Formats: sequence, structure tokens, C-alpha cells
Amino acid sequence: MADNPMNSIFIPTKSPPRQSLIETVGITEAGVFIEASSGFGQSEDSIKCHHGIMSAEIGQLSTVPPKQRSLELAREYAHNKLSLPKEVFQGGFILEKIDGPLSTGHLVLADTDVKNNPAVTFNYFSHPQDLSRCVYGIKTIEKILKTNSFAHLTPDDAGYEMERVLNMSVRANVNLIPKHTNTTESLEQFCKDTVITIWHYHGGCHVGKVVDQQHRVLGVSGLRVVDGSTFSRSPGTNPQATVMMMGRYFGVKILRERLGRAAGV
Repeated sequence: MADNPMNSIFIPTKSPPRQSLIETVGITEAGVFIEASSGFGQSEDSIKCHHGIMSAEIGQLSTVPPKQRSLELAREYAHNKLSLPKEVFQGGFILEKIDGPLSTGHLVLADTDVKNNPAVTFNYFSHPQDLSRCVYGIKTIEKILKTNSFAHLTPDDAGYEMERVLNMSVRANVNLIPKHTNTTESLEQFCKDTVITIWHYHGGCHVGKVVDQQHRVLGVSGLRVVDGSTFSRSPGTNPQATVMMMGRYFGVKILRERLGRAAGV
């Protein structure tokens, strides 16, 4: 299995930007996607709310080892958010996501109880090329922050000093990974300490190994798998359209086969 690692750089602004999710994507030659998300802090209540794709409460537990994941850990994070500085909630994030990660992990059944979740480990940045691409992405964001378009967005009109932005990003980051003293001194360490998921998990039910070309589970009758687990690589900026297309294709295909059998064709 694999997951596309994502790291975010917090961008403070003099006034709250409008709320938006991914609208524009920059695709680099190194296979790093540069995206933006903003508007998490438009009111005092924002400090008490979850922050969309940046929230531990809705998925960022995947960044810590399975044995350390718990509901109590997510609740602790939610409580700790109350002490975050308010400037963290005024601005937006520029994200960098690795397309086609080479680092892979695995899924293991915890027991035979179908009600229990399996243990999943993605081994983010275990392949050195993924880590170097993350560093490339962070440096690309630094170049973006030095452009004229960003020069007057800072609260003091002084532009963005990268070390300060990295420090604020560590404080604003919502994963549950323990931070190191050199997190902002080493971009490699910054990538490792601030990695989060963008929920593009894939693999685990590969075609030819778990399912056949028609996505039927090998050795099992009446069961198909049509989701991201059959991908060897998560497509594009978001796999939802591809998954929906596949679901519709196989749904129509199965329906036609059943209608054909019923009509004796």
C-alpha cells in the first residue's frame, strides 16, 4: 500500500482570506504538486472547530504508528488546539504533495474480528527520492513566497522570511508526530515531522494479485473491489472522479449482464 505524503506551509496574511479548497494546482517536473487552501480562521470560533483537510480528528492519525493511534490521542490534540496562537488561524496554507510516491507500506489484520480496523502503515519518506522531492517542493514554495504577488500580504508588509514561516508552520501543523529541535533547520526533518495525509491511499488489492481484470476477488464468487485499493498509483490531484467512473462502468456492466441473462441473450 502507499499514500501520497503532503506537507503544508502556513502563510499568515494581514486580513483573513476567503475560504477555499484546492482551486489551482502547479505541477512541477519533479512530480510535486503545489496547491493552496485557505480561510480556516475567519472567526473566534475557528479555534474550537476542526480545520478541514488539516484536522487530526478526521484522518491525520494515519501519520503515527498503528499502536500509538487512539481516540484519546485525537481528543488530546483537539484540546491542545485551544492554546495555539490566534495568528495561526488567519491566513492559508500552500501545500506540496508527492505524486507517485516510491515509499510503500502494508496492511495487517489486527485479529479475526471484522468489526476491528486493520493496522495500516505507510512508511512515509522511507524512500530517499520521496524525501528529496518533498524538499524540492518546500523550496519551490519558498520561491513563490518571494514573488511580488506575495510581497504585501504579510501583516507588516515586510515579506515572508522562510525560517519564520517554517516555525509558524510547525506550530500550525496538526499531525501527531513528535517534533525535533532541528525541525526548521533541516528541510528533510521538516518534511518528516510535518507530513500529513491528503487521503489518497491506494494499493492493497492490486489487479492480478487480489482481483482479476474485471475486479472480481480471486477465489471468491460474487465479490468485486472497485476503489482506490486496486490502484498501483493514485491518479492526478484527486482520485475521486476516477473511482466514480470505475464504479459506474462496472455497475452498468454488471446490470447489462444480468439483464442479458434474464432475457436469455
